[in-house]
Amino acid sequence: MLLNGQKALITGGSRGIGREIALQFLKNGASVYYIDLAPGDSLEEYQRIAAENGGTAVYKEGNVADEQTITAVVEEILEQSGGIDVLVNNAGITRDGLVFRMTAQDWNDVLTINLTSAFYISKAISRSMIKRRSGSIINVASIVGVIGNAGQTNYSASKAGLIGFTKSLAREVAGRNVRVNAVAPGFINTKMTEKLNDEQRDVLRAQIPMNRIGDPEEVAKVILFLASDLASYVTGQVIHITGGMGM
Repeated sequence: MLLNGQKALITGGSRGIGREIALQFLKNGASVYYIDLAPGDSLEEYQRIAAENGGTAVYKEGNVADEQTITAVVEEILEQSGGIDVLVNNAGITRDGLVFRMTAQDWNDVLTINLTSAFYISKAISRSMIKRRSGSIINVASIVGVIGNAGQTNYSASKAGLIGFTKSLAREVAGRNVRVNAVAPGFINTKMTEKLNDEQRDVLRAQIPMNRIGDPEEVAKVILFLASDLASYVTGQVIHITGGMGM
């Protein structure tokens, strides 16, 4: 029970990697608050697992791209929980396209949801963590924020920005025992990769030394490590979860 009695906030926690993070946290004794546009199909499962492990699972509706709205939601969570021990900035979208065809709206939407939202939420949560002199913030970046990817200039820029944000915030709060790290997943089995045909998946696997696409659970377990006291002396780091891609 690595997070026994801890209270965690996850953005984009209804599906994909966010869902696996919530499940890992709940199975390890945490109470989980998750923010999304809709609760998804997992809330009842979350609440059942929470009850089995001494925690709670609470859904909060919120648009992470809207500063006023999301700040109010986070403040409500802080009041209800009495303080958040772990924050995972996981919310993200893609709007892929070659840069000379990309609209300003597609650029702005991706940067706002993937990067600026982490600033909005971390601002409120880190203030609380600093006062309590304890906390862990984990930002979900991407390997394309490190190596780039054609057709994803907006997504790559947002994830590279999130890595820089992670390192700078880590320096600001380390003296108050608040840790800030990031993970950079590679190709992971999600609804996005499920749409690929066999030929496209073969092309992806050829770029990965371990010759397979990763599972969301493998990302969530690294995030669990970073959230827990097992990583008590780890901050300002970006951990690649890529099967060796980009090394």
